[in-house]
Amino acid sequence: MAESVLSSPSLLSRPSDATESFWVSLRYFNFYRISVAAVFLLAVVAYGDLLNLGSHAPRLFSVVSSTYLTLAIGFQVVMRKWPEYFDMQLSTHVIVDILALVLMMYASSGFRSGIGVMLLTSLAGAALVSRGALMLFYAALASIALLLEQSYWVLTHDAGTASFFQPGLLSIGYFATALITNQLAQRVIVNERVARQRGTDLADQLRINQLVIHDVQDAILVVDSNGLVRQQNPAIDALMGCVAPELDQIESYSPDLAAHLTRWRNGDGQAVLMLHFPGSGKRVRARFIAAGVEGGSYTLVFLEDQSRLQDQAQQLKLAALGRLTANIAHEIRNPLSAITHAGDLLREESKDAGRNRLVAIIRDNAERLDRMVRDVLELSRRDRIQLQAIDLAAFLSTFIDEFVQRNSIDRSVFFVDVPADMSIEFDRVHFNQIIWNLVRNAWRHCRKQVASVHILFQRRPNQLELHIVDDGDGIPTHLQSQLFEPFFTTFSSGTGLGLYIARELCAANGTSLEYVDRPVGANFRILWQLNQR
Repeated sequence: MAESVLSSPSLLSRPSDATESFWVSLRYFNFYRISVAAVFLLAVVAYGDLLNLGSHAPRLFSVVSSTYLTLAIGFQVVMRKWPEYFDMQLSTHVIVDILALVLMMYASSGFRSGIGVMLLTSLAGAALVSRGALMLFYAALASIALLLEQSYWVLTHDAGTASFFQPGLLSIGYFATALITNQLAQRVIVNERVARQRGTDLADQLRINQLVIHDVQDAILVVDSNGLVRQQNPAIDALMGCVAPELDQIESYSPDLAAHLTRWRNGDGQAVLMLHFPGSGKRVRARFIAAGVEGGSYTLVFLEDQSRLQDQAQQLKLAALGRLTANIAHEIRNPLSAITHAGDLLREESKDAGRNRLVAIIRDNAERLDRMVRDVLELSRRDRIQLQAIDLAAFLSTFIDEFVQRNSIDRSVFFVDVPADMSIEFDRVHFNQIIWNLVRNAWRHCRKQVASVHILFQRRPNQLELHIVDDGDGIPTHLQSQLFEPFFTTFSSGTGLGLYIARELCAANGTSLEYVDRPVGANFRILWQLNQR
């Protein structure tokens, strides 16, 4: 199993990372070498032969320890400036360790000094970073040096042959240490690479999740157990009608949403429900999903704008209607013209009041049908826009003058509150038609008193708003979802296309038209999102 793991190409296919790790380990191990050499040198300088170091050859011990320290410092410099030829530098370090320690062991009366045991540390350090058969070469080299040193004592100082037993055991320990340490090191390296790869995969996954959350059309909130919103996407700004707070309690986003989330977490609420965001006036479908591992406390809150689904349905409806009307508009208008002309002739020929009333009914309904055909045909030309700068205050002043003159209305009914220096980009023909539809609806339903219709402009941090407000009875809650549907009207002679066309023209000019619910009267809002303009 270990061999298959070590030979896996997916785990050992990044030698640059492993080499850097080896260099770091080698530098740390050289600090140990410097410390050992310094301790030996200081010990012999300070205590002489009291510690039995250099008892056989003090001068040799001093020279070897000082040379050992100098070479160790030189190794550190070389590794810093020339981090190349790793195996060559490693081999040089180990050979110097073996020669220095064996010579110091000889100068300290041989094997009994215990210095030979310190070669275990050098071999273990080399086995941590060596590859292939190098670790066995180092163990063999240390064993040969140890046995040669002991042979020298036997041949020149008449030591007994039985003294080879302990060096032999230590030589076996050299091989065992090298093999075991190398195997453990390989496992550590593999685990390190697996951890690094998993960390990279996790970082990639987090990045992908962030991109998905950022670009998804639905608003998403990640809420922890304390009700703190840890993550969100920009879509929440459109639902709230303002810039959403960051790292704040969910109550700051919507108190109703926070209350439903608390009930759902307690097991008393529904996972899917409908909410209303007062700031934007939008109806939102909220879904709660538990996130994280088992026992996790995070919750994903998906907020889906229902107006978007309604828009899609209305687009499909209008597309079918537009194709039908475009094909038969000519055929419809010809009979309407004939009907209207015949009605005019009947009214001229007959002075009977009853017949004239019937003729008026015929003419009114024919004109209503003609207006409906014109409105539907106008939608097919909504993409032909010519944006231009419009002085909003001057435009509305001229518009109100024209509107009151055409409809014989007292101008005091209208109150305009717009900054004098406010300019917008809009197609002038489209903007005139939108304002005409909204102001006409406001006039129909207001109380016909002074300032009954209020045209108000507001500037917010991330959006501009133009409100057309009246003091009438307002729109019942159960009808608000149908306001912008084609052919929906509460006015007996209306076509039901005015508000729908107004919203379509707003969308064509990069804005949106919304109804804002209020206690008294109706409030239609044209919205410019500054981060989209």
